[in-house]
Amino acid sequence: MLLKALRIGLGQLVVFGDWISRPRKLARSPEAQAKVEQAATDLALYQFHACPFCVKVRRNLHRLNLPVELRDAKNDAQHRQTLEQQGGRIKVPCLRIEENGQSTWLYESKAIIAYLDQRFAG
Repeated sequence: MLLKALRIGLGQLVVFGDWISRPRKLARSPEAQAKVEQAATDLALYQFHACPFCVKVRRNLHRLNLPVELRDAKNDAQHRQTLEQQGGRIKVPCLRIEENGQSTWLYESKAIIAYLDQRFAG
């Protein structure tokens, strides 16, 4: 019981720290931002709200000014089931990438951030 309370408290501290130290959004022309927003419709991030690795990915999404759908795999049973059945395991963060009718499930925060930077930072 004490361990759970400590974990919840630390999780909320991580979320608060992210909120007060969030990076600036990448500035783009309206046309370039519209293209990014269109490309982002093919992405979804399965995450837990207070997971430090998920926070790290969400900070990168914010920095890249990238509106990706966030799917709560902890509190939403449907998203959790989709992650397990289609992604292969319940592990977050996980980025679902839809390209040419195919779904790719990218795990690991470093790999997700590298993918997003390579695709959207330039």
